[in-house]
Amino acid sequence: MIRFIFVALFLILYLICSIPIFLVEWIIGKISPQARDISSLRIVQWGFKRILAITGVEVTVIGEENIPDEAVLFIGNHRSYFDILLTYSRCKRLTGYVAKKEMEKIPLLSTWMRFVYCLFLDRDNPKEGLKTILKAIDYIKKGISICIFPEGTRNTGEELSMLPFKEGAFKIATKTGCPIIPISMNNTSDIFENHMPRIKKVHVVLEYGTPIYPNELAPENKKHIGAYCQNIIQETIHKNAELL
Repeated sequence: MIRFIFVALFLILYLICSIPIFLVEWIIGKISPQARDISSLRIVQWGFKRILAITGVEVTVIGEENIPDEAVLFIGNHRSYFDILLTYSRCKRLTGYVAKKEMEKIPLLSTWMRFVYCLFLDRDNPKEGLKTILKAIDYIKKGISICIFPEGTRNTGEELSMLPFKEGAFKIATKTGCPIIPISMNNTSDIFENHMPRIKKVHVVLEYGTPIYPNELAPENKKHIGAYCQNIIQETIHKNAELL
């Protein structure tokens, strides 16, 4: 319980203390948008890394060298709020996450999310959802990576289970030709979700798969690219369960 209290206090103080930083970042953006992008990325990553340090989580990272130095589409299984912290804190390039629209209503946090190119997806409105995907495609073309969890929501089922991937998310890659990087995560729900409100010091495994180039796939795999990528992640999380 003490870790939860410390994380909550840190997050509140971080958001409050960042209010004047918004103005500084806005001014930097007027002078050099690229400098503002990088500084915003590092500031958010610093906060995420501090939270992870408070939790005491031990992370085994595999395959980080697989990430090419270009805009990519990250896709991963999703079982915990901490999935975002674990993956975003390791991004070397600008990366926008696709989040549920409800996150847009959270004061201060949503401002930081916009600064780092996060997109808010209305899961109940297909028309608005398409606009979000088109915006993500535009970001990829501008050199900004995108991360999305194609299950569409956090999976609360058995540890090694996965919800079906939504194929629409993969249009970001098929329409741009950018590489897809599968992210496989084990044991992240044991940090918090399995025993809320307690936060536990646990061991998680994070593996980045080899790049998948949509245009190089066999026609059948490209047609069902969501299922193809899900199968890769499913096999990886089963393999990495032995490392815990």
